[in-house]
Amino acid sequence: MHVILALLADAANVSREGKLNLLGIFDTIYANQFPTVHPQMQLVIRLEAAPAEAGSTRAIEVQFVTEGGATVFSLPGTMTVPQRGPGETVRIDHILTLNSLTFASPGRYIFRIAVEGVLEATVGLRVEEIVARH
Repeated sequence: MHVILALLADAANVSREGKLNLLGIFDTIYANQFPTVHPQMQLVIRLEAAPAEAGSTRAIEVQFVTEGGATVFSLPGTMTVPQRGPGETVRIDHILTLNSLTFASPGRYIFRIAVEGVLEATVGLRVEEIVARH
Protein backbone atom coordinates (compact mmCIF):
# COMPACT_ATOMS: atom_id res chain seq x y z
CA MET A 1 0.00 0.00 0.00
CA HIS A 2 1.34 3.42 -0.96
CA VAL A 3 0.25 7.04 -0.51
CA ILE A 4 -0.43 8.59 -3.92
CA LEU A 5 -1.98 11.88 -2.69
CA ALA A 6 -1.63 13.81 0.56
CA LEU A 7 -2.66 17.42 1.17
CA LEU A 8 -4.37 19.84 3.54
CA ALA A 9 -7.77 21.33 2.73
CA ASP A 10 -10.45 23.44 4.37
CA ALA A 11 -13.02 20.79 3.45
CA ALA A 12 -13.15 17.39 1.77
CA ASN A 13 -15.58 14.54 1.26
CA VAL A 14 -16.14 11.45 -0.84
CA SER A 15 -19.42 11.43 -2.76
CA ARG A 16 -21.74 8.43 -3.11
CA GLU A 17 -20.23 7.95 -6.57
CA GLY A 18 -16.75 7.69 -5.04
CA LYS A 19 -15.53 11.12 -6.15
CA LEU A 20 -13.03 12.85 -3.87
CA ASN A 21 -14.11 16.48 -3.46
CA LEU A 22 -11.61 19.07 -2.17
CA LEU A 23 -12.15 22.70 -1.20
CA GLY A 24 -9.50 25.20 -0.18
CA ILE A 25 -6.19 23.35 -0.56
CA PHE A 26 -3.48 25.17 1.43
CA ASP A 27 0.02 24.91 2.87
CA THR A 28 0.23 28.12 4.93
CA ILE A 29 -1.73 29.50 7.89
CA TYR A 30 -1.48 33.16 8.90
CA ALA A 31 -2.10 34.44 12.44
CA ASN A 32 -2.07 37.84 14.14
CA GLN A 33 -0.72 36.54 17.44
CA PHE A 34 0.61 33.42 19.13
CA PRO A 35 -0.34 31.03 20.46
CA THR A 36 -3.04 30.68 17.83
CA VAL A 37 -5.74 28.08 17.23
CA HIS A 38 -6.73 26.99 13.73
CA PRO A 39 -10.41 26.00 13.96
CA GLN A 40 -10.47 23.13 11.46
CA MET A 41 -8.49 21.54 8.65
CA GLN A 42 -8.60 18.21 6.91
CA LEU A 43 -5.63 16.04 6.04
CA VAL A 44 -6.62 14.19 2.88
CA ILE A 45 -4.82 10.96 2.03
CA ARG A 46 -5.35 8.72 -1.00
CA LEU A 47 -3.83 5.27 -0.66
CA GLU A 48 -3.33 2.72 -3.39
CA ALA A 49 -2.96 -1.02 -2.83
CA ALA A 50 -2.10 -3.86 -5.18
CA PRO A 51 -4.86 -6.39 -5.96
CA ALA A 52 -3.05 -9.02 -3.86
CA GLU A 53 -3.39 -6.79 -0.75
CA ALA A 54 -7.22 -6.90 -0.81
CA GLY A 55 -8.55 -8.18 2.51
CA SER A 56 -5.30 -7.54 4.39
CA THR A 57 -4.90 -5.13 7.30
CA ARG A 58 -2.21 -2.43 7.21
CA ALA A 59 -0.81 -0.28 10.03
CA ILE A 60 -1.00 3.43 9.25
CA GLU A 61 0.36 6.26 11.38
CA VAL A 62 0.10 10.02 11.00
CA GLN A 63 2.59 12.10 12.98
CA PHE A 64 2.55 15.88 13.26
CA VAL A 65 6.01 17.25 14.02
CA THR A 66 7.74 20.61 14.38
CA GLU A 67 10.58 21.66 12.11
CA GLY A 68 12.94 20.68 14.93
CA GLY A 69 11.55 17.13 14.89
CA ALA A 70 9.49 17.30 18.10
CA THR A 71 6.27 15.26 17.86
CA VAL A 72 3.16 17.38 18.47
CA PHE A 73 0.89 14.33 18.17
CA SER A 74 0.81 10.85 16.69
CA LEU A 75 -2.26 9.00 15.42
CA PRO A 76 -1.63 5.27 14.91
CA GLY A 77 -4.28 3.01 13.44
CA THR A 78 -5.07 0.16 11.10
CA MET A 79 -6.93 -0.07 7.82
CA THR A 80 -8.34 -3.12 6.05
CA VAL A 81 -7.89 -3.04 2.29
CA PRO A 82 -11.31 -3.55 0.69
CA GLN A 83 -12.03 -6.18 -1.95
CA ARG A 84 -12.46 -5.03 -5.55
CA GLY A 85 -12.83 -6.91 -8.80
CA PRO A 86 -10.19 -9.52 -9.66
CA GLY A 87 -6.88 -7.92 -10.57
CA GLU A 88 -8.06 -4.37 -9.78
CA THR A 89 -5.87 -1.84 -7.99
CA VAL A 90 -7.56 -0.66 -4.79
CA ARG A 91 -7.75 3.07 -4.02
CA ILE A 92 -8.79 4.26 -0.57
CA ASP A 93 -9.51 7.87 0.34
CA HIS A 94 -9.05 8.80 3.99
CA ILE A 95 -10.01 12.20 5.38
CA LEU A 96 -8.70 13.11 8.82
CA THR A 97 -10.46 16.11 10.39
CA LEU A 98 -8.30 18.13 12.79
CA ASN A 99 -10.20 20.51 15.06
CA SER A 100 -8.76 23.36 17.17
CA LEU A 101 -5.10 22.70 16.38
CA THR A 102 -2.97 25.02 18.56
CA PHE A 103 0.29 26.54 17.33
CA ALA A 104 2.53 28.02 20.04
CA SER A 105 4.68 29.94 17.58
CA PRO A 106 5.24 30.56 13.89
CA GLY A 107 7.30 28.00 12.03
CA ARG A 108 7.25 24.98 9.77
CA TYR A 109 5.41 21.80 10.65
CA ILE A 110 5.20 18.44 8.88
CA PHE A 111 2.59 15.71 8.72
CA ARG A 112 4.39 12.37 8.29
CA ILE A 113 2.32 9.51 6.90
CA ALA A 114 3.71 5.99 7.38
CA VAL A 115 2.35 2.64 6.20
CA GLU A 116 3.69 -0.44 7.99
CA GLY A 117 6.36 1.75 9.60
CA VAL A 118 7.66 3.08 6.27
CA LEU A 119 7.40 6.82 5.60
CA GLU A 120 5.21 7.12 2.50
CA ALA A 121 4.46 10.86 2.33
CA THR A 122 4.93 14.20 4.04
CA VAL A 123 2.74 17.29 3.96
CA GLY A 124 4.35 20.56 4.96
CA LEU A 125 2.54 23.37 6.76
CA ARG A 126 3.93 26.85 7.35
CA VAL A 127 2.49 28.97 10.14
CA GLU A 128 3.31 32.65 9.67
CA GLU A 129 2.71 35.75 11.76
CA ILE A 130 0.97 38.67 10.11
CA VAL A 131 3.09 41.74 10.84
CA ALA A 132 1.05 44.93 11.07
CA ARG A 133 2.37 47.89 9.11
CA HIS A 134 2.39 51.25 10.85
